This record gives sequence, structure tokens and C-alpha cells, in this order.
Amino acid sequence: MASISTSGGEAANEPASLDELYNINLVPSELYLKFRKEVEGLRVGLNLEFFNFQGNEYQAKIVLKPLTAARKWKFIYEPLHGDIRLLSTKIPITKYLNLQVGIGHNFHLNATGWKWKLSTCLGGDGVSQIRNKTTVGLFPGFDLRIGWKAEYILPEIQGAVGTGEPIFNMNYGRLQASIDRVEAILTHAN
Repeated sequence: MASISTSGGEAANEPASLDELYNINLVPSELYLKFRKEVEGLRVGLNLEFFNFQGNEYQAKIVLKPLTAARKWKFIYEPLHGDIRLLSTKIPITKYLNLQVGIGHNFHLNATGWKWKLSTCLGGDGVSQIRNKTTVGLFPGFDLRIGWKAEYILPEIQGAVGTGEPIFNMNYGRLQASIDRVEAILTHAN
């Protein structure tokens, strides 16, 4: 914590430099290319997902889900891993908390099982981290979706008199933001 002391005769600590107060990473760690086709009330998608660029890791998914606003499920097939999954949509539990359940089978391991996941757009302690996705429609049939997060500590000012602590003490706060994922989405509608 950087502090400034205004009590008589004491040397003031220098505030932290701006480089120490914020860190913004604009290089995504994941890149997705999504090709979608709408067929008779269903969306069929081919997702090519690239991550861990040093290791050149990737995976492919075929995704099938209804186009209706009240869709309750989606089907995912990962040919490289031999996985098939049937997932529910995210079910709102509270304003910020969602539940998703699914059942799946792995052909390589000959194993069937189910999973559940609680998720929120607020990560960490729910106050100091925000995760979100922003979609930008560049032109009809081509969208760019950017997944980002921001972790922050709000600035804080405090002080004391007669306690031996500085009269004025300030924490300048911190911000760490990053773009985690960029998705290029091509949709072919009938």
C-alpha cells in the first residue's frame, strides 16, 4: 500500500507509479472460429478453438441447439476427444447465479457420466472481479465476441489523529484487465 503521511516532520512515501497501479493485457489467450448454419429451427455449428499458443493446442466441436428463445438444451460433439454431451441451458438461480447440468459419454474411455456447474458473471469474491462477453456485429452474418475480465481494488482514503498512525493514508487501488477470448462467428441463415 502506498501511503502519504502529512504529519509534521515525517517524510512522505512516494505514490506507486501508474505502471504498478494498472495492467491491461490486450492479447487474448483463446481464439475461436465459429461457423454456424441455421436449418429448420436448429443452429448447427462448427467451432474451432485455439488456445495455449506456445503448445499449439486446439479442439473442434460440433454444436447443435434450437433457435427458439425458450431453448432448454444444446448438444456438443468433440470428435478429437470422442466426447458427446447434452447440456441444459443456464438456469437462473438468483440474479447473478446460474446452474447448468449435462450428461455425456466418452467413446475413448467408454465412460458415461453427468456434470453440473454453478456460474456467475461476477468472479472471485463477487465484488473485485467482473467477467463479461461483448458482441459486436460487424456486418450481417459476421459477429465478433470478446470475452474480457477486470480485477480491481477500489481506491481507499483513511486517516487517524492521536493514534500514532498518519493523519492521511491513501491506497490508490489497482486494476488488472485482460481480453481472454476472441470469437469470430460466421452465421449463414436461410
